[in-house]
Amino acid sequence: MLMCSIPERIRKNERGRFLLMLAYTVFFLMNTSSAQIYLPGPPPQNPADYGKVILDTYSSTSPGAVVFDHWLHRSKFTCRLCHVDIGFAMEAKATGIRAATNRQGFHCGACHDGKRVMDGKTVFASCSDESNDKRCARCHSLGKPGVREYEYKAFTAKFPKARYGVNWEAAENDGLIKPIDFLEGISVKRRPMQSREDFSIKAGYSWVNPIIFSHEKHSIWNGCELCHPEIFPTARKGTVKYSMFSNIDGRRCGACHGKVAFPLNNCRMCHDGGPLWAQ
Repeated sequence: MLMCSIPERIRKNERGRFLLMLAYTVFFLMNTSSAQIYLPGPPPQNPADYGKVILDTYSSTSPGAVVFDHWLHRSKFTCRLCHVDIGFAMEAKATGIRAATNRQGFHCGACHDGKRVMDGKTVFASCSDESNDKRCARCHSLGKPGVREYEYKAFTAKFPKARYGVNWEAAENDGLIKPIDFLEGISVKRRPMQSREDFSIKAGYSWVNPIIFSHEKHSIWNGCELCHPEIFPTARKGTVKYSMFSNIDGRRCGACHGKVAFPLNNCRMCHDGGPLWAQ
């Protein structure tokens, strides 16, 4: 009886393993899109295109679509100034930018008013009342090579580089850029922020090291209000759950990383000594 039961148990175990593998295969095939989302997509090969925004809501009419380069503006301003004080939404087509609002001093017109002086130069007015003004091409430049004043390669030539373009943190630390965080007539004066201490975030996988999150590094660019409470609700540590799924889906850390801040492919920027997805 014993001799008969052992082969039977072996067959049952083998059948169980087969059914388990079959279940895993079916689950994978049914969730192919989820599997693809989990692996972060590669950033653009040209660093100049990383963070580029095409404003084409009204591109069917003259003078065409606007090309907004994050690399140029982040070399001059903090993220907080534009996305909190001026009020640019962090979601595509959610701000409602129009030539009329720019002329009224909102959105791009908060700086580009033809009067404000920065770095010893008067900032050009963002929108003209005249049609077919030659200045329009400085912003409405999609498909118009040679019309923009600044080009990525020349502008960032002296900046320290990272795996995917400029190392903005190093550029700020070295004093090569000094991002403006206060705009007269727009910003509200506030006391200097007392940054919280760094803390460790345990990784969900054994093959990557924990994250040491620096409030100081993030607050230089974002302050508190850009992240809290909309992206990260202010709650007791461990209450808010997030993972690489949410990051790659554009939430939590992925609200910036993978779009403008360094991409999620570079694991070592967060997980010290972790593997790199992209070689």
